[in-house]
Parts: sequence; structure tokens; C-alpha cells
Amino acid sequence: MNRHFATHGASPDLKISRLPNGLTVTTEAMPGVATATLGVWVGAGSRHERADEHGLSHLLEHMAFKGTRSRSARVIAEDIENVGGEINAATSAESTSYTARVLGEDAGVALDVIGDILTNSVFDADELAREKGVILQEYAAVEDTPDDVVYDAFTEAAFPDQPIGRPILGRPETITRFDRGAIEGYLAREYTPDRMVLAAAGAVEHEEIVAAAERHFGGLAAASAPETVPGIYGGGERRLQRRLEQANLVLGLPGLSFRDDGYYALHIFAQVLGGGLTSRLWHEVRETRGLAYEIQAFHWPFSDCGLFGIGAGTSARDLPQLVEVTLESTVRASRDIDAAELARAKAQLKVALLTALETPGGRIERNARQLLAWGRVIPSEEVIAKVDAVTVEDVRAAGRALLHGAPTLAAIGPIGKLPRLDQVAAQLRAA
Repeated sequence: MNRHFATHGASPDLKISRLPNGLTVTTEAMPGVATATLGVWVGAGSRHERADEHGLSHLLEHMAFKGTRSRSARVIAEDIENVGGEINAATSAESTSYTARVLGEDAGVALDVIGDILTNSVFDADELAREKGVILQEYAAVEDTPDDVVYDAFTEAAFPDQPIGRPILGRPETITRFDRGAIEGYLAREYTPDRMVLAAAGAVEHEEIVAAAERHFGGLAAASAPETVPGIYGGGERRLQRRLEQANLVLGLPGLSFRDDGYYALHIFAQVLGGGLTSRLWHEVRETRGLAYEIQAFHWPFSDCGLFGIGAGTSARDLPQLVEVTLESTVRASRDIDAAELARAKAQLKVALLTALETPGGRIERNARQLLAWGRVIPSEEVIAKVDAVTVEDVRAAGRALLHGAPTLAAIGPIGKLPRLDQVAAQLRAA
């Protein structure tokens, strides 16, 4: 028998149940929508890998579609596409998702396929060998893309020698070593029901989804996943001198967990600094000085830490000035962000939040991620109230707090003129 939970102010169409083994099921009916989007989120990603498992989360995501005890890889695709559906999966540092979109009447088909691939995959040796080759091609494609390489280098420098800092794809030397035993061991250890959420939205009926969840996942043994290795920001640098037309650069500082009280203020600081065409960095770096085609500031929050960064590409000649102007703009913003900038950033964040919730896919991602993180779905009104509560001084203080952290610097290309890390740190300290 499953347990039902109250939604505490969320949409009346949102329903949540939990199976006896700990797996959570959530549905959100969307009147007027004819399709159903559904999937399983697992609170396990690349940061949950051991050193010899680097890249295994991503490989597992690929192998889920390569055959089960009852379906070949071809039949998995046919069963979804025969009803006009789509199926996909994605791996991040902290979670892995397996999703499908179909007509509402075919939600059962999609759940049957997803349940099958998550509980009955065979990890055939021939399929595994082929998929390793596919991932190695994917790895090679990333290595040929400087603005991908520099962000991987950035996270490695920010979180040195830690699972959370390692690239999600893995490395060739680890990818080629994986066998069926490694996959099954990781699956048994990390894919536990207490960190799994089955989410569905659109043309769905809660009791039907719960019943399907019990059929496909009710047999999983109740278990608790092991403790996650903490993420501890370190800072540092990675310089990759290569013969390229342009230098790609990412400057970073320690961010905040999404659990931190200052999360919204720092997120707004990033938006004001480099979040759009009216942002300070866009205006100063591109429009006023022409130092880069584009530049962005971002804040990546995790469950126990965070990473703030600024990314841009420029010529070798303009690299020193780009760094100087970027640091000056960041320091200045921490002192004088004003009410008009704050109001604009709040409006931009609200639009982004509410737009994402206009689709079934956006709803299930929000619901699943929040249930994994908080054990509840946070109503949009509550999030908006927290955004509205942020003051100008909150945002300035968030910016000032950034400046006290050790910087991270990652760059690739013709970077001979890139300032030293200690010079970057000195300019921030001087603020």
C-alpha cells in the first residue's frame, strides 16, 4: 500500500505518494494538455562515483537503452516511437533522469519501457563495447570544442581531486575499463528507491501512475544510498595553451548551495552582472569596448556547495583587458547595484521560472528535483516571494562576499598574455 502526501499550497492537481520501499511518485494533471511527459529521476550522478568509476553514471545512462531481458535496443525504440513518443536520458553531477513524452493514453506504454530499462537491463557485452566506442567519440567531440573543454577544466580547478569536479563524461582510461560487473555494482549501490522519484505531468491519472510504479518498481528492495562525498571549493587554475583563433576563459569564485539563505541574492547578482543584454558585463565588455562576442555570469548551486563564474571568449591581444574589465565590473557591481537593476533581474527570473512550468516536461523536472532535494514540491508563489524579498543590500552583500573567496581561473587557446592567478586574486582583494 502506498502513502499519500499533502501538497501544502502547491497546485491542487499535484499529487504525491510513496511506495513502501521509499520510491516517491508524483503526478500533476494539466487540463487541456493531450500529452503526458513522465520519467524517473535518480539522485545519483557523477559526484557519486568512486575514483575508478569516473564516467560510469553517464555510461549507465547510455546502456539503459541497449537491451533488457524482454526488449532489444531496437524494440525499446520501436515501442516508444510506434505510439509517436520520444525517450531520452540525461546525467548531471547530482542526478540522472530517464524521460519519455507520449499521448496521455499511452502513458502506460512509456512507463512500461522506462520500468523495464531501469530494472531489467542485461548490459550485453557486445552492446557495452559498442557504446563505449560511442562515448569515446562523444569525448573526442568535446575535446575538439574549446568552450566545452574550458568549462570542464574550470570545475576541475574549482573542486580539485573531488568527484564533483570531475567531467561527467569520464576519461578514456576509465571508460574502456568498465564491464558489466562495474555497472551492476554501481546500480545496486546508488539506484536505491529512497533516492528515486517517478514524476508525470499532463494528461495523467495519479492512481494509474502509482499502480504502474508499484508494478515496475515495487519489487526494488528498500535501501539507503551511501553518504555523498562533500564538495569543498578549493580554487586554482588550469591553463591549456593551444593553437586556436580565440582564447576561451572562465573566471570563478565560490558560490552557494541551493539550501543557503543567500542563494537567491547571489543568483540575482549573477543575473545583474552578466545575465542578459542589459547586464553590466554585456554592456561594458561587448557594447562599450568590443572585447568579446558574448560574455555571461552564472551561478551553479549544488546540494552542499556552489560555483560562481564568468565565461567569455576573446582574442589573444584583448585577453588582459578583458580580465581587467571583468574584475572591475564585478567589484563595482558589489558596491552599487541599484533598485532598477534589481527589479529587472527579479522580473527576468520570474519569467524564466514560470515559463518552464508551462510545459509538462518543465513540471516533472521541477517536481522531481525538488522532491529529491527537499522532500516536497515548493509552490511557485513561495519561490517568487523569496525572490521578491531580496533587497539591494542583500545583492550587494552577496557580491562582496564573493570577493573574499579564492579565485578559479581556466583558459584555453592563445593565452600567453593571461594574467597570473595571484594578480587576479590581488585585484579582488584590493576591492
